[in-house]
Amino acid sequence: MQLNFKVFGSGEPLIILHGLLGSLDNWQSLAKKYAEHFTVYIVDLRNHGKSPHSDEFSYEDMVEDLLEFCETNYIFNCHLLGHSMGGKVAMQFAINYPAYIDKLIVADIAPVQYEPGHNEIFEALSKVDLSLIIKREEVDQILQEKISNYGVRQFLMKGLTRGEGNKFEWKFNLTAIWENYQNILSTFEASEPFEKPSLFVSGGNSSYVDASNFYIIDHYFPKNTKEVIENVGHWLHAENPKVFYEKTFNFLSS
Repeated sequence: MQLNFKVFGSGEPLIILHGLLGSLDNWQSLAKKYAEHFTVYIVDLRNHGKSPHSDEFSYEDMVEDLLEFCETNYIFNCHLLGHSMGGKVAMQFAINYPAYIDKLIVADIAPVQYEPGHNEIFEALSKVDLSLIIKREEVDQILQEKISNYGVRQFLMKGLTRGEGNKFEWKFNLTAIWENYQNILSTFEASEPFEKPSLFVSGGNSSYVDASNFYIIDHYFPKNTKEVIENVGHWLHAENPKVFYEKTFNFLSS
């Protein structure tokens, strides 16, 4: 699958992967900052952004998509950064194809099985009949019935775009993502550890990574460093981009 991407800067390659229901647009500002030192590729994973849609949606699929992306763009050694779902893709890719990776950064996710946490979001999105929508504000009003958090609604609204006939549509493939949601919650698969440097950055207010996950991180990524950004949640790179950049750039340049 040919993934949609944007590229900035020059230098060593750095590939950035977004999270569930996101897109490369979520990382554009930080990508331009990293691009002062690296060639930065921000990528839309399958069923997201402007990348192709498919009924098949698993970490195995996304890892193979990323391998094809690297080979197509002659990237045979790079730094890889992934947030949330993108972090799991990054971890699995690093395990499967370690020769392609120099340094790995994982943002607010662990190599573990997660409990469902997006049901209300999927229910809210399913109630939006885009064929009846004239203004973006109408979508926000419908989402409010299930999602009180303004920041979460604004994040989801970034997935709204105009398609054929100027009609609203979601950039993400809502049906395929919902039907394969259990795949995205799934546990990590690895036969051998990733023996190169890795950085695990988590939000101090996030519940995605805690001390109970450290043993499995240490097992699969023995050369890891752990960092916490205080007073931010799961979207740590958006809530405090300055500190996130400082911690990740220091790791990449060390």
